[in-house]
Amino acid sequence: MIHVIDLFAGPGGLGEGFSAFRNAHGEAPFIVDLSVEKEASAHATLTLRSFLRQFGDDEWPEDYWHYLLGNIGKDELYERWPEQYKAAREHTLGRPTALGHDNARIERQLRELRYKWKSDPCVVIGGPPCQAYSLVGRSRNRGKRGYRPEEDDRNYLYREYLRVLARVQPEAFVMENVRGLLSAQVDGGPIFQAILSDLRRPGKATGIRRASGLEYAIYSLVVPGDDPEPEDFVIRAEHYGVPQARHRVILLGVRSDMNVQPCSLQASRRSISVGDIISGLPRLRSRLSRGKDTAESWRCAIERGVKPLLKSGKGISLRLRRAMSKALTDLGHDMPTEANVYRDGKHGLSSRVPDDLRNWLVGRSRLLTGHVSRGHMETDLHRYLFAACWAREHDGKSPKAMDFPALLAPNHANWDSGKFSDRFRVQAENRPSTTITSHISKDGHYYIHPDPAQCRSLTPREAARLQTFPDDYHFEGNRTQQFVQIGNAVPPWLAMQIAEIVWQLF
Repeated sequence: MIHVIDLFAGPGGLGEGFSAFRNAHGEAPFIVDLSVEKEASAHATLTLRSFLRQFGDDEWPEDYWHYLLGNIGKDELYERWPEQYKAAREHTLGRPTALGHDNARIERQLRELRYKWKSDPCVVIGGPPCQAYSLVGRSRNRGKRGYRPEEDDRNYLYREYLRVLARVQPEAFVMENVRGLLSAQVDGGPIFQAILSDLRRPGKATGIRRASGLEYAIYSLVVPGDDPEPEDFVIRAEHYGVPQARHRVILLGVRSDMNVQPCSLQASRRSISVGDIISGLPRLRSRLSRGKDTAESWRCAIERGVKPLLKSGKGISLRLRRAMSKALTDLGHDMPTEANVYRDGKHGLSSRVPDDLRNWLVGRSRLLTGHVSRGHMETDLHRYLFAACWAREHDGKSPKAMDFPALLAPNHANWDSGKFSDRFRVQAENRPSTTITSHISKDGHYYIHPDPAQCRSLTPREAARLQTFPDDYHFEGNRTQQFVQIGNAVPPWLAMQIAEIVWQLF
């Protein structure tokens, strides 16, 4: 048994990959014993998933499906299974908990676990919050008067990760962060090199005496050897079966006395596209954010903006005009705004999806949660239909500002300046999606569904599929909170492949 401590866990993408990994004998060598997360909705998601893990490979209780259908409340679900709920609460510390703020509580739990484990091996996983390292976050911070990176606590949350390493002294660790970490600077120097140095000697870095001799070798998971360059730590998820161009820095630390070098991730033989993963899910219409919201009023709202455009013909080619006319014809009169069942009992995955990924995504699910569309402004619906048709006519490329006809130009003073050239982005059917980030919770403009007749942005379930969360993975909280959780997570399918490499170390 290899015990796992999941720090800055989010909704549990890394932990899901480790706990779901099975070795050649069908055994589950990893058990997630502690997940630390401060955000309330993500913590609730972790607790629910930990609760389900208490049933092992047996059937989940019928009560769980009744909870998802709204037939019983969460309190009632947990009351019916008190032992499993108690274990789940212990694994998630009973409430949202923050490293750097609740350290006494976390360290007490770590001491208890270490005593309980005795000589069993341990792995620490997780990624410190990345807002201060990301390129977007740094751009935003530069606009703040008097902002100094060395005074931003978020730049130093990795030190909390170091303290756990020093106290627990795991045989291995996995740390994930944004690619912007490689170029971030604090106090005039590159922070990535400082982090690498500290991770190699966490005891020395934290001043914890009993860990003063603790040392780790740091490896890339994609480039073999023990002396990687910074860029060697970047994992391009789309190369490993994830239908998403997600590029993240992931480090593997191996304790020096292990005296073993890890293998590398094996690239997939085929690329998985957006269409492969979501095109077969139940079709939905978007909601109207203002006014009466019915299927008929939705259809009329789209026609009000698109028909005059087609009549004038200004700014669009004849071929594109025909595509938009067809999309108007295909607008469903009875498309719902949410669906909790698969279409015709099928899971909506392309035959191009490999069987192992297909089985992973389907999981144990009997129904869909989070497949709920959001509301959009009427004028944005016109742009979404145009953009999705444009993408289909241009090999999946999204239109830039200059490609939009004047009738669809938003009322932005800088629309023609070039700063908003990619304000509307279609997730092309024929290639992996762009990176699913927490920004998807703000608006849907970067995540337009490729089917113009649905005229909407992605649902949480579609985003979760592109992140390779199984359909049976339920996200707690409202739609905005679900989007944030999904966007901040590590793709579990990638995490399971990393878990296999860690397993081989033992």
